[in-house]
Amino acid sequence: MPTSKESQQVEWKESWRDEYLKWLCGFANAEGGVLVIGRNDRGEPVGVRDAKKLLEDIPNKVRDVLGIMVDVNLLVEAGKELLEIRVAPYPSPISYKGEYHYRSGSTKQELKGAALSRFLLKKQGLHWDGVPVPGLSLADCQPAALQWFRDKAVRSGRVDEAVLADGDAALLSSLQLEDGAFLKRATALLFGKQPERFVPGAWIKIGFFITDDDLRYQDEIHGDLFSQVEKTLDLLHTKYLKAYISYEGIQRLETFLFPRQALREALLNAVIHKDYCSGIPIQISVYEHQIVIWNSGYMPEGWTMERLLGKHPSRPANPLLANAFFRAGYIESWGRGIEKIARECQGHGIEPPGYDFEMSGLMLTFKANPEHLAAAGLPSATTSIEETPVKTPVKTPVKTPEQVLAILVANPELTLADLASSIGKSTRAVERAAAKLVKEGRLRFVGPRKGGHWEVLK
Repeated sequence: MPTSKESQQVEWKESWRDEYLKWLCGFANAEGGVLVIGRNDRGEPVGVRDAKKLLEDIPNKVRDVLGIMVDVNLLVEAGKELLEIRVAPYPSPISYKGEYHYRSGSTKQELKGAALSRFLLKKQGLHWDGVPVPGLSLADCQPAALQWFRDKAVRSGRVDEAVLADGDAALLSSLQLEDGAFLKRATALLFGKQPERFVPGAWIKIGFFITDDDLRYQDEIHGDLFSQVEKTLDLLHTKYLKAYISYEGIQRLETFLFPRQALREALLNAVIHKDYCSGIPIQISVYEHQIVIWNSGYMPEGWTMERLLGKHPSRPANPLLANAFFRAGYIESWGRGIEKIARECQGHGIEPPGYDFEMSGLMLTFKANPEHLAAAGLPSATTSIEETPVKTPVKTPVKTPEQVLAILVANPELTLADLASSIGKSTRAVERAAAKLVKEGRLRFVGPRKGGHWEVLK
């Protein structure tokens, strides 16, 4: 029996075929490896025909097709002749007739699309955000965005004052956002007037869901990345998130179900680590009991979920974006984002978010504390549809809007949760009634969410 087994760097084949040059290509592009000819899938030696001839033919074929050198050794095991082909990892990309193959785990993959782009950049020692963009110039940058960065950097103290006082070109150079006569992709995302002209999908989508297939309303946030972060956080807290009521003595306090700083850190992580090759926007799904943040991305090579959630070094997918956000004082540079999120959640009385790393990206799920949901008059996540009072407005669809109007005429400062409590309806029913009245032009909300009021229209 063999002393080893198939793995990331070991593969067995019973006989030689020229198509196995793809496997050698995959080893060369990954961590190197050994291809053994003459061993079956169970690891048993079955021998190989014409071993001596293949000792000469295989190195020549590898050289002619792949352009690399390999060691081919003749082994004898249990009276059977085997060939051992050893491939070293290569610093430059190796192709098989124009195809790029890669060894991942115990499988071989052909790299295409975004995966191929990442692979080629990595072999050149580059990252996606550091690629120069023909046609992108200083004229495509927003003066307001550059000034915003300067203001933030002054407060953070992380950029030399002389650089901040210099021109825009000098500032971009100090942030390593230029390459000779060209500006890099990160420039378009950080300061561009129209980032999506250069990077499709560079925006954020938010939706409010009752259930996974019941979307009630949604928003899109576009612009430079700094303003996307600010606008998204503001929109979440003025339109999407619910608060619960508590009291300190006679003082009435409103507290959001989810900690702002944890959401901020999660959003920053999504923006900085996103795989912008995907062309897919960051997606935030808001429910009454949870928030789900998804962004396309990939785990650093060799990392596991355990390592990601534990103490780890900073390995941003887009280091130029990370550097700019660090200089502006938005983030730290030590890979402590997950730790900060967990700490904020603990201080807020909720569990840290769940992390689900799929092939296409990372999903974070924040869940509200059931006690906070009850204080806010909302059903818990474990409450079944039959147990929630969603059937009430169906039975009395006409009375609820009129009841809402009658109460708001006398008490325009009431929240919808207060309204629901006063008339004995569910918050959902009152929200639907208010939305119907707004659509009919009979009701509108004036001012900010906090401090604003309802206005009944004739």
